[in-house]
Amino acid sequence: MVGLQGRLRSSLRTQLSVWLSVVIIAMALGAGAVSFVSAFREANELQDDQLRQLAALFGEHNLPPQRLESGGAKNYSDPDSRVVVQELDPSGVGGKQALRLTQPLADGLQTVVVDGATWRIVVHPLPGGRRLAVGQQTEVRDEVARHSALRTVMPLVVLIPILAFIVTWLVRRMFVPVARLSAELDRRSEYDLGELVDEQVPDEIKPFTASINRLLVRVAQSVEMQRRFVADAAHELRSPMTALSLQVESLGSTGLPAAAQQRLATLRQGMSRVRGLLEQLLSLARSQAQTPQQLGAVSVQAVFRRVLEDLMPLAEAKEIDLGVVDSADVCLLSQEIDLLTVVRNLVDNAIRYTPAGGRVDLGLRREQAVAVITVLDTGPGIQAVERERVFDPFYRILGNDELGSGLGLSIVRAIVDRVGGRVTLADAESDSAASGLCVTVRWPGCADRAL
Repeated sequence: MVGLQGRLRSSLRTQLSVWLSVVIIAMALGAGAVSFVSAFREANELQDDQLRQLAALFGEHNLPPQRLESGGAKNYSDPDSRVVVQELDPSGVGGKQALRLTQPLADGLQTVVVDGATWRIVVHPLPGGRRLAVGQQTEVRDEVARHSALRTVMPLVVLIPILAFIVTWLVRRMFVPVARLSAELDRRSEYDLGELVDEQVPDEIKPFTASINRLLVRVAQSVEMQRRFVADAAHELRSPMTALSLQVESLGSTGLPAAAQQRLATLRQGMSRVRGLLEQLLSLARSQAQTPQQLGAVSVQAVFRRVLEDLMPLAEAKEIDLGVVDSADVCLLSQEIDLLTVVRNLVDNAIRYTPAGGRVDLGLRREQAVAVITVLDTGPGIQAVERERVFDPFYRILGNDELGSGLGLSIVRAIVDRVGGRVTLADAESDSAASGLCVTVRWPGCADRAL
């Protein structure tokens, strides 16, 4: 009961279904009651007419009612309808016949009580001053009338649940456009702030969708202002950082003491980290941009080669075996800079977090129209409870001493979501890696054939 009351308060569809069903049932019950009473009355009137016709038939053909014999049998009695026909005494009573009337009856139709039972009797005059009584118990008449009334009401009773089901189905159908609109909103990513299409939405819902569209426009403007601020700030900071780097390099060539050289090396390391952070901020701003971009055919293996050329020095410095394990190529309809950024960030993370002497493998396969890119390493991996948090900007796992901005996986997630793909993290399962992390990127938009 509590659940139903909650749905009634919160669901307009449930309210319409319940209240329309209640109205239909109430009206159907009222109509059924009226029909039952009317049919019951008409059945009794019909039986009255039958009694009159039977009495007229005896009078017209001068049929003599049989006298009561000593055995006490009822005259002209029907065992089903129990209609009794008998001639009255000159005094107007039944005497010892089937209807033992104790009081005179007038001509016409009337209701009397005989031996504790109620009878409906019609008295018809016959030639020669004789009188004929045709009677039937009201109990039998009422039973016949009830059966006739129930047969009249039964179709309406059967239609009540059918009408309730039809009403519920129609209400659900009327709310299908609203459910479709809700499903469209649920399928959107956090970066898709385009307007809702309300062509199939009822007129009563269109003001609501228009308000949502206006809100989406304001949110999109706010997000765009934030993104531009981050991009502009990172861009403006690059110039002074470049100038400071030049000053540090000039200072390093002046023959400073060993202690000063050590502090200068620390300064160089910090400035290098800041420059990397600025570059990552610019990449994050670009990845979150919703500006229309022209797509082109991009070879995934060509992107792999570019990434390996750029990051091979970093892998060799840590003696990490970096390579591609699949030779088949896949052509994607995408922006090359997007795919390059994703693969570069994943491989850079894998190299940084894989211990010296480890291994990083790049894999590629095609599943229908989706390219599946995998980056597998032999590093410490990421615990299951941390795998969703690592996609948050600037989030870094505690106890990690590797230098980084905490933006790499955020950029990967932003780009992959924007193109309609999916990125997942899992434990590495390979003969060449007893432990580690496997990052899988499912990128839609494969060309018709593999390269």
